[in-house]
Amino acid sequence: MNKTTQTVESAAVGGAFHIEDVYPLIDGGRFLVKRIAGERFEVWADIYRDGHDTLGAALLWRAEREREWHRKPMTHHSNDRWSASFVPPEPGRYVYAIEAWTDEFATWRRSLQLKHMAGADVTLDAIEGASMLTKAYGARQEAAAIILRQCEDYLQTGEVAPLLAPELNEAMAESQSHPDLTRSPLFPLVADRAKARYSTWYEMIPRSQGTIPGQHGTFKDCIARLPDVAAMGFDVLYFTPIHPIGRTNRKGRNNAVTAAEGDPGSPYAIGAAEGGHDAVHPELGTLEDFRELVAACNEHGLEVALDFAVQCSPDHPWLKEHPQWFKRRPDGSIRYAENPPKKYEDIVNPDFACEDAGALWKALRDVVLFWIAQGVKIFRVDNPHTKPLRFWEWLIREIQLRHPEVIFLSEAFTRPKLMKGLAKLGFTQSYTYFTWRTQKWELEQYLSELTRYPERDFYRPNFFVNTPDILPFHLQGGERWMFKSRVALASTLSSSYGIYNGFELLEHEPIPGREEYLDSEKYEIKVRDWDKPGNIKAYIRELNRARRENTALQQTERLRFLGIEDGNVIGFVKESADRTNTVAVAIALSRDVHEFWFHLGDVQILVDGQRRHAAALENIMTGERSPIEWGGIRLRIDPSRDPALLFRCLA
Repeated sequence: MNKTTQTVESAAVGGAFHIEDVYPLIDGGRFLVKRIAGERFEVWADIYRDGHDTLGAALLWRAEREREWHRKPMTHHSNDRWSASFVPPEPGRYVYAIEAWTDEFATWRRSLQLKHMAGADVTLDAIEGASMLTKAYGARQEAAAIILRQCEDYLQTGEVAPLLAPELNEAMAESQSHPDLTRSPLFPLVADRAKARYSTWYEMIPRSQGTIPGQHGTFKDCIARLPDVAAMGFDVLYFTPIHPIGRTNRKGRNNAVTAAEGDPGSPYAIGAAEGGHDAVHPELGTLEDFRELVAACNEHGLEVALDFAVQCSPDHPWLKEHPQWFKRRPDGSIRYAENPPKKYEDIVNPDFACEDAGALWKALRDVVLFWIAQGVKIFRVDNPHTKPLRFWEWLIREIQLRHPEVIFLSEAFTRPKLMKGLAKLGFTQSYTYFTWRTQKWELEQYLSELTRYPERDFYRPNFFVNTPDILPFHLQGGERWMFKSRVALASTLSSSYGIYNGFELLEHEPIPGREEYLDSEKYEIKVRDWDKPGNIKAYIRELNRARRENTALQQTERLRFLGIEDGNVIGFVKESADRTNTVAVAIALSRDVHEFWFHLGDVQILVDGQRRHAAALENIMTGERSPIEWGGIRLRIDPSRDPALLFRCLA
């Protein structure tokens, strides 16, 4: 029998309602919609059926592991469009669904009203309605009292007015049987803590935080740097791997195949005799020292983020304890990691397709749980696109069901659909192509992509201006205005952004012809003067202050670009979710002096519950105010002084 054939019997018992065009929804409910705990979550849907009966609809929601549903009545708008909302109270995973049914009493009531207004005899209709009251059940005490009172009033007076009372209609809405009740599938939602949407990252390699040339830095040296990092306004301190580094095939300076005596190797060659992913490099300190660092970060308003790199050096304990987790070549030798044309002789990758894959997956999960126990709640995942997608979906779910506050950042510079696919699978934040977007049209096109639907419901961008592996060509000239322009773009366009240490010092020496740092600290220990003349630390501090003081800059999706005739100036407006804070930004993309008309259009601000047109702009950095005339203002940007102008819109 063809299972797709619909019989008369199956059609007769099918749902009477169509529930369509549900928003928000990712791929029909296959993947999680992302929101922030404590904020209102709106759901919309088209709901309809045949005929003219009055419909009822409700939004159901619960925490994924709860059994009891919470219900919110849905409101009908127009053209069969309904909506309702709820507030997920705390971080975690939730499910929501929509129910629809025929409201028999409301249908009867509407018919009676029409007949009554037309002067028709409604005696029988009234008796029919009264009989429906006697069949009401399951009502709350308050609703039951209303039903009883109105029924008695009707029986005593014989008038229809008691049956038409609005409060009776509301009481009956929850007190009838729903024989044609139709429920949609369950849809997933994750409610994260606020830092998932708004965060400011500072990346450092711990061993280079010391003060003595050639001497390995320690966790205590990192603690000494915290006041400086916090003063710049960062709230996430991200460390590259802190684990023991292998000695076999250790890389030398500038990624040389052979290491010289004393070369520290790449921190991404994880594992040695001293331990693997759950150990710290002995020269950094002890596990207790690391916990002290975490506590010190908390005192400075910083959270520690750790690199989670699923790879091992040939000396990692797992190669001896679990040799079945790794691939071998036909001659029995280990298969090293490759990313053609590069080969990483100091790294081997676990085999996720091995016969013992289940144990491997659990071991990697336990690594994350171990660091959570040490106080780490943020993980930057290295190259997740090179590992099975199903593994990440499983791992993130396993962790967040136990620790819903944990944040995962996907470091995947790869094909756009794969980057978005990782975000759908559960990664809280994602790296982006911002690092290479320099032209006005590129930035506008890319941000329009990230802020459209459905991307805005699952992809939270984190704009890094540079990384230990990436020194973009536009920074290699070391021009101060360019460094300022890039950090201004990152910090205002995206609610989450980051810099790799040295950016504030305008470090820019590349390997000729490549987007990589010369003498990269990935392969050697560096000591810096963190107050080096010419640094832009004060500029970064002011940008981060602007972000903290303006909620419009703490989100990415409510963004609108402005039409500026100068092709080397980009302008945009960002509005907070509650519409009480609106920021307008203009940033130069070239070193020239720019004079232009800054047309704001119909910018409005919510003041005392009312929308008002913007009447003035307040420079966020200087406090200077300028009136808006003819819908805009004439501006001048001299990038040698400051390539960015940030304004708060005033009504």
